[in-house]
Amino acid sequence: MKSNIFPAIKLTFVCLVFFMGIYTLAVYGIAQFAPNQGKGEIISSNGNTYYSNVGQSFTDDKYFISRPSAVGYNAAGSGGSNKGPSNPDYLAEVQARIDTFLIHNPGIDKSEIPSDLVTASGSGLDPNLSVQAAKVQVKRIAKIRGLAEGNVLQLIVSNTEQPLFGLFGTEKINLLKLNIALDKLK
Repeated sequence: MKSNIFPAIKLTFVCLVFFMGIYTLAVYGIAQFAPNQGKGEIISSNGNTYYSNVGQSFTDDKYFISRPSAVGYNAAGSGGSNKGPSNPDYLAEVQARIDTFLIHNPGIDKSEIPSDLVTASGSGLDPNLSVQAAKVQVKRIAKIRGLAEGNVLQLIVSNTEQPLFGLFGTEKINLLKLNIALDKLK
């Protein structure tokens, strides 16, 4: 028994030192080279401070609407709804989102609605929209704000982020940055 306990205690001590000290300091050190020292990108607008890497709630028709959040945009705890795609409650929730979107965007066909406008992300805090999700809202926003659709489309193009190294991921748009730029557009 002694031949098993002492190596287990030693291994536990080594793991504690490594994971609580060395590994933590290594990750912290690498984060210091990231923008804003790994604390996320902070954006100030109209006297308010926002984190661009956390989803924000936009429901006003004059803005591009947010991706739904399973956690109510509360960054204290992220998570999905844990409801499967065949769950009746989940399907009813998605259908309600589709119906709401169609009411606020007349002339759009149900088949034109990208899934990211009616389904929450795995974290519930996704700050990005697909380019298609932004483009499907152009008519509503241009009409409400009295802007040319071409100007709103150009705003989408100028705020589109390309995949990492042109390979990893898809094109995306940070919704907070897009809506702040929209407010600045005259």
